[in-house]
Formats: sequence, structure tokens, C-alpha cells
Amino acid sequence: MGKESIKLVANNKKAYFDYFIDEKYEAGIELFGTEVKSIRMGKCSVKESFVKVDRGEMYICGMHVSPYEKGNIFNKDPLRVRKLLLHKYEILKIGGKIKEKGYTLVPLRVYFKGSLVKVEIGLARGKKNYDKRADIAKKDQRRELEKDFKVKNLY
Repeated sequence: MGKESIKLVANNKKAYFDYFIDEKYEAGIELFGTEVKSIRMGKCSVKESFVKVDRGEMYICGMHVSPYEKGNIFNKDPLRVRKLLLHKYEILKIGGKIKEKGYTLVPLRVYFKGSLVKVEIGLARGKKNYDKRADIAKKDQRRELEKDFKVKNLY
């Protein structure tokens, strides 16, 4: 079986800033035709979205898929709740971990794997303010080092 191409559609950078990501899972997503066409054009956002487990099924809430321009009456609500497709044992395993203190599910990215739309979800723990400050300090330090390295290479 050949390697399937992965085309990134939406990325949730804020999730990595606000949470420690412990585990990642790949899930399919239940979509209508006009939504797939809109996602193919890159009109999708997962910034403010979250994932919930309800009665043995997993749903993504707050994911914005812009209406397809040529979709007219077939367009669905851009913020509707969409079902995520995972195996039952995966949902039960993730559901058990969410019940632990401090864990939540956040969507990390939306991408095409071959012709299928996939969502990468992460099992995450919230960061405290001092953790965020440490991340910002590391990023600034790395940026300064790269700047110094660039200046040295110019001369």
C-alpha cells in the first residue's frame, strides 16, 4: 500500500500554548458534501472548538466550516456539532482518561489523508500561567539565538 498524502487544512496553535498534549488520536469526521468541498478550499477553523464524549460517541463542537459558495440550499450550519468516527474501544479508553482530574480533549489539526478528512485530537492537561511564561521565555531565547546565528553568517 502506497504512502497517502497528507494536506493540512487547519491547525490549532493555541492548543499547544494552553495545554500539555499527552496523547494524540486520529479520528474521521462525519460531514456532508458541501462541507467537504468547503474544507477542501481551506475554509475551516478549530481555534475555539472542543471535543466531548456523550453516550459512547464522540462529538466536535465549535468547529467552524464556512458555507460553500455554490452550495445554496444544501449548506449546513457552520458551527453545527459533528460526530467523530473512532473505534468503540478507543472512545471508551479516551472517555476513561477524561474522567481523571484535569484532562480534556482538544482538536489539534484538520487534514486530508488521501481523500478522507481527518481530525487529530489530543488528550490534554491545562497549563498554569507560570508554564506559559516559561514557554514564552524559551521561544524568545531561541529567537535571539537564531538572530545571532544569522548575523554571524552574514559577515
